[in-house]
Amino acid sequence: MRPMFVFLVAKMLSKGDVNDRTYRGAAVIELIHTATLVHDDVVDDSNRRRGFFSINALWKNKIAVLVGDFLLSKGLLLSIDNDDFDLLKIISVAVREMSEGELLQIEKSRKLDITEDVYYEIIRQKTATLIAACCSLGAAAVQPNSEHIEKMRKFGELIGMAFQIKDDLFDYGEEKIGKPTGIDIKEQKMTLPLIYALNTSAAKDKKWLINSVKNHNKDKKRVKEIIAFVKQSGGLDYAIEQMKKYQTEASLILNSYPDSEYKTSLQTLIDYVIEREK
Repeated sequence: MRPMFVFLVAKMLSKGDVNDRTYRGAAVIELIHTATLVHDDVVDDSNRRRGFFSINALWKNKIAVLVGDFLLSKGLLLSIDNDDFDLLKIISVAVREMSEGELLQIEKSRKLDITEDVYYEIIRQKTATLIAACCSLGAAAVQPNSEHIEKMRKFGELIGMAFQIKDDLFDYGEEKIGKPTGIDIKEQKMTLPLIYALNTSAAKDKKWLINSVKNHNKDKKRVKEIIAFVKQSGGLDYAIEQMKKYQTEASLILNSYPDSEYKTSLQTLIDYVIEREK
């Protein structure tokens, strides 16, 4: 999906004429993204990735870290060797922000004191910043030093925010779609539905909820009770409402551009982000 954003933005701004920089930008994004996934599996001690064994499951953490480092350097060198320093800066900022977001989440999850504002900052850095980089890369590849770069960065950021909220909602689904139901609760990750439930519940319920997430997150029965409580408190409805706000803002930016098949495809991607089932 991420390289698709690079190509579609570039084609929309250049009326279908993409250059070698566009291909390199898309390749860099995929290399960097894959590197972060390899490292994430090490950090999360995850044995599966997209239905297959993860690299750390097959060859242990040392090799997985080195493979991630190799992919990262390969992506950066692709930009340096072709003097795409403007594209390299966009990518480097994204990598820095993704790392900061991960560290912020770790810091806050220890106390379960994540406010809604902190949550938005975490997902902006962890998830939205990479999709924002894709869109700004597409713009920079065909329209260097133009106002479209920042405009498309903001466009991608809004899509990324909606994407992550949708991902959080999967945790409260009835079926195992995308990921096992309740996995965020088991990992003590503070998602928007849960934050809303905490902020709107009575002191007694709030105490029970925090205790459940902290001390009973491996108890399947208790996890189901948490999910039921969050649903009853309106947490899912609130998260869906916020997700749609981001979708609307992204569409408004897109609508400022002339109609084209590429613009239509980008709108389809925006819709897919909130309608996907995994």
